Amino acid sequence: MTKMDGKTPDIAEENIAKLKQLFPEVCCEDKVDFDKLKQILGDYVDDDAERYNFTWNGKGRALKLSQTPSTGTLRPCKEESKNWDDTENLYIEGDNLEVLKLLQKSYYGKVKMIYIDPPYNTGNDFVYNDDFKDGIDNYKEITGQISSQGNVIGTNSEMSGRFHTNWLNMMYPRLRIARNLLMDDGVAFVSVDDNEAENLKKICDEIFGASNFLGTFVINSTPNARDYGHIGKMHEYCFFYGKNSMATKTNMLPDMGKKFKYQDCKGGYNIHPLYNSNEAFHNLNRPNLFYPFYLYPDEIIDKSNGFYRIGLENKENAIEIFPPKSLKNSVQFVWRWGREKALKYMNDEIVGYEVNEGEYRIVQKMRHSEKIIRSLLTDTKYSSRRGTAEVENILNGKIFSFPKPLALLMDFCAASLEGNDIVLDFFSGSATTADAVMQLNAKDGGNRKHIMIQLPEETDKKSEAYKAGYKNICEIGKERIRRAGEKIKVEIEEENKQVKMGEEPRKVPDIGFKVFKLDSSNIKKWQPNDEQVEETLLSGIENFMPERSELDVVYEIMLKLGLDLSYPVAEKKAAEREIYTIGMGSLMICLEDDITIEVAEAMIKLHDELRPEIWKVVFKDNGFKDDSTKINICEMFKCAGLDEDAFTTI
Repeated sequence: MTKMDGKTPDIAEENIAKLKQLFPEVCCEDKVDFDKLKQILGDYVDDDAERYNFTWNGKGRALKLSQTPSTGTLRPCKEESKNWDDTENLYIEGDNLEVLKLLQKSYYGKVKMIYIDPPYNTGNDFVYNDDFKDGIDNYKEITGQISSQGNVIGTNSEMSGRFHTNWLNMMYPRLRIARNLLMDDGVAFVSVDDNEAENLKKICDEIFGASNFLGTFVINSTPNARDYGHIGKMHEYCFFYGKNSMATKTNMLPDMGKKFKYQDCKGGYNIHPLYNSNEAFHNLNRPNLFYPFYLYPDEIIDKSNGFYRIGLENKENAIEIFPPKSLKNSVQFVWRWGREKALKYMNDEIVGYEVNEGEYRIVQKMRHSEKIIRSLLTDTKYSSRRGTAEVENILNGKIFSFPKPLALLMDFCAASLEGNDIVLDFFSGSATTADAVMQLNAKDGGNRKHIMIQLPEETDKKSEAYKAGYKNICEIGKERIRRAGEKIKVEIEEENKQVKMGEEPRKVPDIGFKVFKLDSSNIKKWQPNDEQVEETLLSGIENFMPERSELDVVYEIMLKLGLDLSYPVAEKKAAEREIYTIGMGSLMICLEDDITIEVAEAMIKLHDELRPEIWKVVFKDNGFKDDSTKINICEMFKCAGLDEDAFTTI
C-alpha cells in the first residue's frame, strides 16, 4: 500500500537522479561532489571567471523557483466548459508558472508544439511578480482572492531600475518548465519585438540549447509602419526552437502560386540538391548517408536541361560525386536519402545535373506544390490589424488589443503538428491558438488538441471589453473559442447539406474545451497550515477542504498520478458506494466512508469487465470500516492481480 503525498515532481531531485545514473561516482549521501565531476568531464569544464555566459540579478532565484514543487491543484469547472464529456481540449485559468508545474506528470514529453506571445515589456504591459513563497498564495494575492502585501500585477516601468531584470525573471522559469513538456521532436515558437529580442534569444539558447535554434521568423505585423521618430517599425520576431534539432520534423505548407520549370511524362517539376544542408547532419553522425554517386557523362537524359544518368556503380569515364561541404564551417554534408531509397528512384526522381561546365550535382525532382515555411512572413494576412479585425468580427467589438492573426498560428500549427498532436499556449490571451487549431482540424479532418493557459487578469473598467461584460481576459478567450467553434460547426453542417450521393461529408472537429482553475489543494493534509494547528489536526478526520466536491478531488488525484486531464471520468454505483473510473478502468477511485469487503469485490468485478491494461485504485486513508477491513481489502486486490504499489490512499 502506498500513500500519495500530493506533491508535483521535484525537478532538482529528478535531475540529481539522472546525474547519478550517468556518473554514480560523483554522488555521495545524496550530495554531488562537483570537484570529482569536473575531473570526470575534463576538457569540457570551463573554470574561467570571464567565460561567456548570460546572467542578471535574480537568475539563481528564478532557477530555484522553476524547480520548487507546487502545492496546488486544478479544479474542474463544468459550467464554463463546452462539450465536457467529449472534448480533449483544455482551458486553464491561473498563473502559468504554477500550472506548468502541475502539468509536469500528466503531460511530460507529450506536447508537440509550444507557442507563446508573452508580454513584450514595452513599459506598458504587465509582468508577473513571482514572490518566492508558496506559489498558490502568491497567485491568490495577484488575483485579489486574498489580502495582498504588494504582490500585485502591474506595468513594468522603465523607471523601476529593474526593467529588463523583472521581465527575465518572469520568462526564465516558465520557459524552463515548459521545455519539459515537449516531445523529443517537439518545437517551440516564442514571439517578441525589439524590446527584449536580444535577451530572449540568450535565455532560449540556454534553455533549449543553441544547437536547437531552428531560425527566426520576421513578421510584417504593421505593413503601414508605426512611427517611432527615427524609424517606421513594420515587423516583429518569432524565435523557432526544437527540443532536439536532430529529431525535429516539420511539414510543408501549400504553395498556391507554384510554377514548374521542367516537364516529363509525369508532369511538372523543379529540381533541388539531394544533399542535406543542415550542419547538424554530417558524415560522422550519419555515416549511412555519406556515400558516392557516379554520373555517366556519356549517358544523357535531357541535353537541353543538362540532365544525366547516374548510379552507385563506378563505370569507365564515370564522375564520382559526394555531397559538398558547408561554406561556413567546412562541415561535410550528407545525402537526404540512403542507398536503398536512391536505388529505388534512380534516374526517375533523382538524376545528375550539370550546374556549370564540368560541375555536377545530384538533384531530386520536386513535384509537389508545397514549400517549407519561410522566415520572412510578409503577406498582409500576418498583420496585427488582421488579428484585431478577426476578434472584432467574432466578439462584435474592440474587445482585445493586438491579438495574433489566425493565419500566423495556422501556418505554425500546420508546419509543426500532425493529426493528433497537442499544442500548448501558456500566454493564451484571446485564444488565437485554440481558434487556429479548430480551423485547421476543420480544414483537413485532423484531431489536433490544444491546451490554453491564461492568468485571469482583470480588464480595465473603462475598456470596451469590461463594458461588454468581460471582467477578465479568460472570459474573452473562452467566449472566442465558443463562438469560433459554433461558426465552424454551422458552416460544415450547411456544406454537408449539399453533399451528393457517394461523397464523404466533412467532419465537425472537436470545438469543445474543459475549463480548470488553479487553486490550493482540495486535500487538507497536503496543505498543512502551521498557524491553524487545530484545523491541521482535524484534517485526519475531515479529509477535504470545505466547499470542495468529490470531482475536484478526483481530478487532483489524476493530476498527481500523471493522468491526462482529458480522460473521461465515469461514475458508477457499486455496493451502494460511488466509484469513479478513469480511462476505462485504468484508475478507480472511491472517496466514501465505511468501505467494506463488498465495495472491493464490486471494484474487482468491474475491473474484470473492463480489463484495462494498467490498474490503480485509490481510497481515503480513513475511509475503511476498520483496520482489519483495510488489510483484508488490500490482500483481496493483490490476489486479483493489483500491484502492491498501485493500491493507494490519500
